[in-house]
Amino acid sequence: MAKGGFRGGMGGGMNMNMIKQAQKMQQDMLKMQEELETKEYETTVGGGMVTARVNGKHEVVSLSINPEAVDPEDVEMLQDMVVAAVNEAMRKADEETQQNMAKLTGGLNLGGLF
Repeated sequence: MAKGGFRGGMGGGMNMNMIKQAQKMQQDMLKMQEELETKEYETTVGGGMVTARVNGKHEVVSLSINPEAVDPEDVEMLQDMVVAAVNEAMRKADEETQQNMAKLTGGLNLGGLF
């Protein structure tokens, strides 16, 4: 090692700038995550027979079933519609989260942080 030890030179300033950018990105991501968690996503299936609403935290907020969909002879179809509605609403929530995070990170894949 040269006499006088290591001198950071320009690298030190660049590192501080990168740290500040990373901190801002982290703050922006937390803010966006909070906003997305409060949003609700709704899907209707079966020609309006079943409607599911979920929030960004993947919690079912409401489930509406049209009485015409209740057929004691075909409970399985109603069950399938409920599952389809909930899954589609969850997919919408995930898709919007991914789109917003991609905007924030400039498409940088952060290994499934969200």
